[in-house]
Amino acid sequence: MNVELRYLRALVAVVDSQTFTDAAIDLGTSQAAVSRSVAALERALGLRILQRTTRNVTPTAAGQRIIEHARRVLDEVALLEREAKDQSGELRVSYAWSALGRRTVTLQHKWDEAHPGVRLIWVQSNAPAGGLANGSVEVAVVRRRPVNDNRFASTLIGTESRYAAIAKADPLARRRFLRLSDFSGRTIAVDHRTGTTTEDLWSDESRPALVRLVQGVDEWLTLISTGQAMGMSSEATAAQNPRPGIVYRPVRDAPPISVFLASWKDDPSVLVSDFTRLAREAFVPEQPAL
Repeated sequence: MNVELRYLRALVAVVDSQTFTDAAIDLGTSQAAVSRSVAALERALGLRILQRTTRNVTPTAAGQRIIEHARRVLDEVALLEREAKDQSGELRVSYAWSALGRRTVTLQHKWDEAHPGVRLIWVQSNAPAGGLANGSVEVAVVRRRPVNDNRFASTLIGTESRYAAIAKADPLARRRFLRLSDFSGRTIAVDHRTGTTTEDLWSDESRPALVRLVQGVDEWLTLISTGQAMGMSSEATAAQNPRPGIVYRPVRDAPPISVFLASWKDDPSVLVSDFTRLAREAFVPEQPAL
């Protein structure tokens, strides 16, 4: 029996994302490679793990038990990798669209002062848990809601305002700020996987007329810059993703976005705790000098 870790990672990614396509995005590989890995695992074990239809993917009865074992194996491997990284002199922090916006540079400087021998490395990740599950990072910046996985703890560190993203040629770009009603009848670009905006922000009367689904911030920015849609995201996206042809404007009546840091529940790392403390302090407004 020849079972490789990449087979197990592919299997868990497919189950978590419900499609081979999304699993490939999470793993940074091709759909064909994911399919080959799952098929190779089934051949190695001599049993069917997944039932595939044109609409969804569901585990077989035996497959469900295999998946549980696969998760435990990958968790143990991730623990080994985290232990090794604790000795490697670096802390890796992931984010989907933006790190901490205008607060990122300040936090980086404070980290460098507090831990001169430990590099703080920012990693962009579109995986649902920001790369925590596969051990590629120790901390993940998560917006809007905590990570929906019992293996991870999510700590609220602050909130961010919402900003509209508009093509520079759009008449709305001449305004200093927008309101939710300004999206009524327009097309809005939305990323359901990693974005911070969902259609339930609007009432039925002011809802956008059309939703264009995108995958990731670059596709979102391209759609908006070419005038095909509007967008809404956090103030951090506005600060860290300037793009020619796009202007950002605050949305006055939109609710703020919660910002969390996620990490393994069983991780006693002092570095993770200290990063969480510094990140929370970055959201505390500075007091004016007397």
